[in-house]
Amino acid sequence: AAQAQRKWKQAAAPSSSADAIDYDYFREEIASRLVDRLDDIRRDGGFPLALDVGSGPGYVHRTICSDDAFDGPGGIGGVRKLVQLDSSEAMLNRDVGIGVGGGGGDADADADADAFDGSDRCSTYRLHADEETKLPFPDGTFDLVLSAASIHWVNDLPGLLAEAKRVLKPDGCLMFAMIGGSTLSELRSSLVLAEMERDGGVSTHVGPFVDFADVGTLLTAAGFTLPTVDIDTVKLGFPNAMVLMEHLQRMGEGNACASRRGTTNNGGASTGPRMGTDAFLSAACIYDSMYKLEVDDGVYDNDSVEASVQIIYAIGWTPHESQPKPLERGSASRKVGEDVVVEETKSN
Repeated sequence: AAQAQRKWKQAAAPSSSADAIDYDYFREEIASRLVDRLDDIRRDGGFPLALDVGSGPGYVHRTICSDDAFDGPGGIGGVRKLVQLDSSEAMLNRDVGIGVGGGGGDADADADADAFDGSDRCSTYRLHADEETKLPFPDGTFDLVLSAASIHWVNDLPGLLAEAKRVLKPDGCLMFAMIGGSTLSELRSSLVLAEMERDGGVSTHVGPFVDFADVGTLLTAAGFTLPTVDIDTVKLGFPNAMVLMEHLQRMGEGNACASRRGTTNNGGASTGPRMGTDAFLSAACIYDSMYKLEVDDGVYDNDSVEASVQIIYAIGWTPHESQPKPLERGSASRKVGEDVVVEETKSN
């Protein structure tokens, strides 16, 4: 699955950068919503050194550079240096030299390649490395670790969270936005109905996602304190199901499951033929007829369809003595009922 992940991400990084920019709208929006949460954290000095895991061509970096910090130097959140890490070298360097992102390699060359409006607020360095393995940084390196709409590709999520905790300083912050389990429910149901009708069975077409209820547990198990998790559902409109599937492919978000149809498993056995044209067209027709775009309560656009994307936002902190801690279990000195005040009203 990890190899399939890299192939899909390489496919999303065409030789002509202009071909991909039109499909960046979703990741840019998620990066904007994630970075906006940094403004809600009041911290002396902000987060001077940050790491962006699964950075792509620099969605988070451009957002951080879009405005000044509330107090002191740096971009949003007081970030003054951002290390961008991604397993796809082509995607990582996609925008180098065209004035919309950062560079990697020689520092002087990077300064020229990274020049865009606001880029002086936060410098950056790009590093090609695999998120699935040990992160190439010493313990306690960063003040902040970010990730925007990329870690749903990670197979070993508990391992990545443990690595994030390791490279964070005490009282460091992990903040990420990831795709949740209810994403593309319309496409899932359309494909199931079409395959049941045409092929007599179903197969995997949409990758597995983490459920909202599990994120807090994952953070706690990795050793983070004060976990905060919230959820947002984004409705996207498309002319039809075909355009939706084209956008998913161009974003590099196609089906990369190791057991998908038309592939071979680890033993070399075939997983069956690819989805047939009849079933594919049937799924598109089902989608177009069942999932019209709702533009207002009870009002639908019959010329468009909608796709639901669930975004899970999470924040966790590495332990520090300054953080509030709960009292030990059993240390209470009175019962809850003893503190209830009953007011009596006397009538004349």
